Formats: sequence, C-alpha cells, structure tokens
Amino acid sequence: MTRAPRRLLLLALTGLCLGAALAIPPVRAQDGLDGLDMPGAAAVCFGMLGISEPRALAICDALALKENVKARELAQRWIAEQPGSAAAQFALAEVLVQVEGNLARALFHLNRAEELTNYASMGRAIASGNAEWHFLTLSQLSYVHQLMGNQEASLAYLDKIEAVYGQEMESFRGWPLIKMQRWDEARASANEVLASSDDPRERSRAWNTLCAVELASLRPADTLEACDKSIAEDEQLAEDASSDTNTVFLMNAAEVALSMLRIPDAENYLRRATRYLNPGSVGDPWISLLYLLMNQSRFDEARGALDSLLVWRDQQDPIVGVMNRAEHFLVSATFLVLAGYADDAATLSATALNQPDRTGSFSADEAQKDSIAALINHIANRTAYEQKLEEAAWLDFPASLQARVDAFGFWFKAWRSGRHAASLFADPQTLMNRLRPYAPLDVHIPEWVEPDLVGLLGEGVIASILEQTREQGAFRLNEGYYYAYRTEISALRGDDMQTLAMADRAFSLLPEEENMLRARLQARVADAAWRLNEPEVALSNYEEALQGDPSILRRLGLRLPVRITGVDAPFEREVMGFLEDSPRFLPAPNGLNLEVFPQNELTICLSTRGGVPLSCVQMGPIDETLQLRPAQQLVQEFHTQTFGLGYDISQSQRMRLLGNSVILSSQNNAGAQQNRDSVLRP
Repeated sequence: MTRAPRRLLLLALTGLCLGAALAIPPVRAQDGLDGLDMPGAAAVCFGMLGISEPRALAICDALALKENVKARELAQRWIAEQPGSAAAQFALAEVLVQVEGNLARALFHLNRAEELTNYASMGRAIASGNAEWHFLTLSQLSYVHQLMGNQEASLAYLDKIEAVYGQEMESFRGWPLIKMQRWDEARASANEVLASSDDPRERSRAWNTLCAVELASLRPADTLEACDKSIAEDEQLAEDASSDTNTVFLMNAAEVALSMLRIPDAENYLRRATRYLNPGSVGDPWISLLYLLMNQSRFDEARGALDSLLVWRDQQDPIVGVMNRAEHFLVSATFLVLAGYADDAATLSATALNQPDRTGSFSADEAQKDSIAALINHIANRTAYEQKLEEAAWLDFPASLQARVDAFGFWFKAWRSGRHAASLFADPQTLMNRLRPYAPLDVHIPEWVEPDLVGLLGEGVIASILEQTREQGAFRLNEGYYYAYRTEISALRGDDMQTLAMADRAFSLLPEEENMLRARLQARVADAAWRLNEPEVALSNYEEALQGDPSILRRLGLRLPVRITGVDAPFEREVMGFLEDSPRFLPAPNGLNLEVFPQNELTICLSTRGGVPLSCVQMGPIDETLQLRPAQQLVQEFHTQTFGLGYDISQSQRMRLLGNSVILSSQNNAGAQQNRDSVLRP
C-alpha cells in the first residue's frame, strides 16, 4: 500500500502583500500546516509567518509545548466569545485535527471559516485583513477532504487556491488523482511538474506520483524508474538538509521492492525506516516489518516487532493515529491468531472493520481496508471456533456443552464476516489486483492468508479469475504463487493427486522467504497424501508444516494422525482420553508418536516416528484460578504450546493493542520516553 508524501506550506505576510508559498520537506500528500522558525523572522503560527493575533499565538505556543488541553480550552474560549471570527473557527479546527484527529468536527469549523471569508480575489482578501485565515482555511479544507476520501473536493480547493492567490499547486494534484484511479491525469500532472519545476520537493512528489502510476499496472515491471528516482530525490533532500530520509519514502521503497519480489531489499528499507521515530509520518514501518517477519516464520523477532510497533504508535501525532489505526489493529490481530489468542484477534479485526475510514493518504481505498478487515475477522472467528471445539474435548459437562455453544457463536460470526468479505471482493478487477503477489496499491494482506479467498468465493470463481490474472502477467516474476492458489483450489475440490502435483510446482518456485505459505501448502499436501495412503509423504509434510506454522492445522481445521501411547494408570488414561477426543488429532497406528509418560512430572510429547521431539509439555504447578483438574490443565497447555507460538501475552497487553485515547497518546512521559529510546537503539 503506497503512501503519499505529506504537504507543508509556509507563508509570509509582508504589509498588504501575500508572499509566495515555500515548500517544506514533504511528509504526506497534504498537511495540517505545521511551520518552522526562520532566523530574523516572526515565529511561525499554524505554518504561517506574520500572524499577530494574540489569541492565535497563544494557541500555537500551547501546541508547540504539547499543552494540548490548554490549546483546546483557548480555542473553545475564543470561538465562544467571537463565533463570527474566521480565525477562531480555523484555530479550533486546527486543534481538532492535530490534537484529536477529529476530522468530521474540524470540517464543520473549517466550513464555517470559509463562509466567513470566501473571497474571490487576493485583493479582496488582503483588503479584509483576513487573507491569512482564508488561505489557511482553503489549504486545510483540501487536506481534510483528501483524508476523508472526498478527492474531488480536495482538488477543487487546490484550484481555488491557484485562482485566488496565484499559488502553483500542481505538485499536490497527483495524489488525489491517484486515489480516484485517474492514472492518465495523474501521469500528465506529474510530467507537467517535472517539465516546469526545479524545486526538489515538487519534483520528488511528482516522481512519487509516477511511481504509484507504474505500480498500478497488474503486470509487474522489471524496473521501476520513477520509484527509484523518487527515492533518490528524497535521499538527496535529506543529505542536503543533514536530516534523515523520509519514513514514507523508505516505506514506499519497500513496497516497490516487494512488488518486484526483492524481499531482502524490502526488509532493509523497513529497517532503515524504523531507526528514526517519525511521529508525523503516515506510515509505521513496524507494521510492514511485522508482516515480513511473520511471513518468514521469524516469530521471536515478530514478537519484538509487535512491542516496537506499539511504542511507535503511541508516539504518533493524533491525526496520524486516526489514519493508520486500522492497520495497527489488523497486523496485531494477525499475530494474535498465530499466537493462539483468536478471540482477541476477532475483537481487534472487528474494531478495524468499524473504524472511520481515513485512508486519504494511502493508495488503498476504504473498500479495500474493509475487505481485508472482514477476511481477518473471518479467519480469527473460525480459529476461535476450532479452539472452542478443542476445549470441549477435555471439559466436563456442562462446561463442554457451553464450549460447543460458544463454538457455534464463533462459527456464525465467521460465516457472517466471510460473506461480508466475499461481497467486497466480488468485483473481478479488485480480485485480480488482490491475487497479484504483494499487490502494491492495496491494503497489505499476507500471502499465506490470501488462499482463504478460495474458500470464501468458491473454487470455480477463483480458478477463472486466476487464469485471467496469469494471462495479464501478474505472476510473471514468480509463478510459484499461481501454483499455490492452484494447490488450494485442488485441496478444496478434494482432488488429492492434483493437490500434490500443484504443490510440488509451487515448492520448486516460491521464494525461500515464504515460510508461512510453504507451511500452508505442506499441510494441504499432508492431508491429501494421508488420504492417498502415502503415510511417509504425509507425516514428513505434517512435521514441516508444524515447524513452519504451528497454528496451521487449527486454522485449516485439519487433524494430525497420531499414535497415542502411555503408561496404563488412571491419570495417564484420562489424559490420553482427552487427546483422543481432540479435533486436532486423528488416532492412527502409523501416525506420529504422541506419548504420555512420567518423567519427573507427567509429560505429553509429540515426536516424529524417528523419535525427534516436535512439541513436549510437562506438568507444571496447578493453577488454582482455573476450574480444571490437573489432567485438563495439562492437555490445555499442550494444545496451547503445540498449535500456537507459545507466547504468554497477558490480558493487559492484549487490551493495549486496542490503543489509548488519542489525546492521552500524544502526551509524553518517562516510561514512554524509555520505550522510545529502546526502539531507536542502533
């Protein structure tokens, strides 16, 4: 998902003459108007030089000192005393945008400020004495409409700024045009900027626009010249200013690298982006890095990345938090599914689905965000359903009955969210874009998750669209992804021989980094080979699947063939009975070894037929807070460790993933600073 560079404008008012706008290093498509101090000039307020209104200066001082509550109180008092003041209306809108991220309410006050100014020429604006407030209002209206998805209105306000103030705004038109998928107009606009402007920041924005246009093609390119030049321009700007390369450009560079399947290069760009915490950036590089680490089964690193992601999120400007909150929820939910906390993942993904859509600074649109959120919610609820069935196997009646009732509730939620996701993916062009590996202009979804679309939309639909997508060159860089989809289609059709054949092609072609996708294919191969009475093939693939993705059998609702053995004693027999009843295991004399034996403490151990341990859990201290007998606790812990990542994530930590108040999150404290320093360590 490509991100737009942020726009900042700096204005100077000298007497009755409105000075030309000066560009400041871009961070996203348009921006709330943060400024910067210039030697020998008045302090910047709301991104503009020359403002002398004492109330406005007091609010700007409070914002600069992060005294957000004071800034809000000053703005509210001003507007209460002077409701007819365009300056007061704009000031409160700016506080609402920057401090609270409340775009809808900010838009109300910006519209009121426009009504109070609404000049048709610069002469009239200057004569009124409100020129600065009129310009600021128009610029912020363009920005807020862009964030809220009303790109036509955003362009209209850019046109109005040009018409009234003669300010060249062409370099800011590209992103709204991209959002509306008006690719030819976006390309023409960017080329016009490159032909007429020597400003490095305007040229960088133009190259960023052309980069997005190049990425829009379903057929991946061998080289992406515009994207490379966009990165080079930004790196030169950073070098000239002795500053760090922009977070957004590094993340876009990673997006480009992924679209070309240069996965190590993508990780390198993201690692660079994580070194410098950028509160104003619309992108959090830890989100993309966490997905990459999960893709490669680097779970310990992924667990650390999740902690760093939260630190970055808590330091973001509130308006940025509004824009990428759903992204944080979805990547966190994906990790929680793998870790065994599917019910919490369902809550997070449902929250993401219900978030207001503020995707104006991202190439992905609202429908794409909702479709991915619905898909993750479907997977989370389906996984929670499987977990409840597992619990029912070792619980006593009536707790077992209640677990089955709860399981049905999760099944229904999974069915409902699955139908919702299917409806959002129903458009053929949308689906074709989604099937392309690492689709660069879409909301990110892991390649090992995408095969779930086959079950939601039907094998026939996906098979037809898949062939069209292949014909258009979407899999030209690596056809392993095509055969991975064919494997899933064959598995759901029950064509076991074809499943093995397609998976074999996929294994030989997929990048080595795609560990999680390989684990999914191995699970499908194992299931098919077992039915074909090829136990050696089946068991070796079961072993590799569990090592690559411990949660895969639970997520797919598959059973693992095991030979259950143990000491003939009452306690051991009870444990073995629970294991036999579990939906995760299929008792079979030639399956993997699942042994219950006393070794210091009672132990359950899953191992290969050669005796190599895959997962072993020993009886620990009895948890008196659980209404479970020791045998039940042991079996529960074994399922947790075997079919999850084995991380103990506390309830408070999981609740933290839902985020804090946007106002509170903008306040710094010693603990946050300590966490921040740990993230920024070299």
